[in-house]
Amino acid sequence: MPTLATAVLRHLQEVLGIDAPGVKPWMRANELPHFLRDAFQFSEIELVGQPVVLAIRPAEAKQSLSEVRTLLDTVKSLAGQPAIYVTDALASYDRRRLIEQKVPFIVPGNQLYLPDLGLDLREYFRQRTSAAEVLSPSAQAMLITALLRQPWQSDWKPSKVALALGYTPMTLSCAVKQLTAAGLATAYTVGRARWLRMELPPEQTWELAKPALRTPVRRSVWVATHDAAAHRPRRLAGLSALARYSMLSEPKWPVYALTAADWKAATDAGVRELPEPETGAQEWQLWNYSPALVPDSNTVDTFSLTLSLYENADDRIQLALDELKGQLPW
Repeated sequence: MPTLATAVLRHLQEVLGIDAPGVKPWMRANELPHFLRDAFQFSEIELVGQPVVLAIRPAEAKQSLSEVRTLLDTVKSLAGQPAIYVTDALASYDRRRLIEQKVPFIVPGNQLYLPDLGLDLREYFRQRTSAAEVLSPSAQAMLITALLRQPWQSDWKPSKVALALGYTPMTLSCAVKQLTAAGLATAYTVGRARWLRMELPPEQTWELAKPALRTPVRRSVWVATHDAAAHRPRRLAGLSALARYSMLSEPKWPVYALTAADWKAATDAGVRELPEPETGAQEWQLWNYSPALVPDSNTVDTFSLTLSLYENADDRIQLALDELKGQLPW
């Protein structure tokens, strides 16, 4: 079995939690023209109940991206089933071009992009997430705060984080139980103080936690500019924040994040929700936890931003999230 094919299985397990049945030789490879057999090594896996061809680039191969697109389309047409480009390395600008052209690919240990199977994978991921124990907003906020710490510290004091976030001792206790039950941290005591230790590096902890995390956005409201002037939230969110971290264009209506308590204070002061957006309107996202987990920033944190847009099917947004991934704090 090709080494890269084995790495694909491991990557699917680590990132999506999918246990593919295994890699096997693709029996119809001999039916392909010689130029295709020279260009790739072929294997087959079953992904979310569907057989998929892996077109694995040999280490010595030097195909251009335009050739990859053409070759993969030919394989897909002849096979009558999805074909995925597999390579051990891909420059960021090449990833962008493949995504723009909707070419499915997997770089084991780095990234996957599967537009042909996107719907099935999203359904699988949602089912898996609902079956898992979803963290409460307070536990999620505490975990993200710990992941944001620079320099990285595997050991942290949850009471200190809870105090900064304004959580009660009961909320703190529940959050610690959830984080330890999910296998994201181990609890221990030093004197009378309780500590948490994350056994895995931050990137692996984040990937492990994803199935138990959810968007921080409770709902979005539209607000008129003249109403928003005195009460506008300080943190850019959604597409406005993503535009700051990527090449994505600014959205038509600026997006901000605030807590439910901040929204109540704004409405008490006279701010009113619009039934639909109008010229100069703003979109305000009401969050389940504080959008200010990073001090002295004019945007929401990168982890929460990722979660808020994770299931958006727009290819432009997924491309921008790929850029954002390279700016996570590790």
